[in-house]
Amino acid sequence: MNSGSKLRILLAEDEDAMRTYLVRALENAGYEVAAVDRGTSAIPLLENERFDLLLSDIVMPEMDGIELAQRCAEISPHTKVMFITGFAAVSLRASREQPHAKVLSKPFHLRDLVLEVERAFGEPQELSL
Repeated sequence: MNSGSKLRILLAEDEDAMRTYLVRALENAGYEVAAVDRGTSAIPLLENERFDLLLSDIVMPEMDGIELAQRCAEISPHTKVMFITGFAAVSLRASREQPHAKVLSKPFHLRDLVLEVERAFGEPQELSL
């Protein structure tokens, strides 16, 4: 990746307040973010654009995050996957079905999210939280 381009994150989160909060935090940390409110809305973006990371809530209407991650692996195999969830049991299922994906449990601190994203890419971003 050239140093002039920002890492691109596709965020799928059905809760408006959480989605706004996460977009702001990730953009402040220097990432380029596209946000959708459901998995089915993320599919056309994955098909037509390049994303470095899919950050997805697990529990969403129409298509859950695990199914979205499976579709992402087919459409865009280079895209890393990270899940966010407020449900411990769902977190266990995600770990079983997507063993390479990091699962962050709500509530989490924005700094923790940014650190996990940095870890996924193996490079520090400017942190202005």
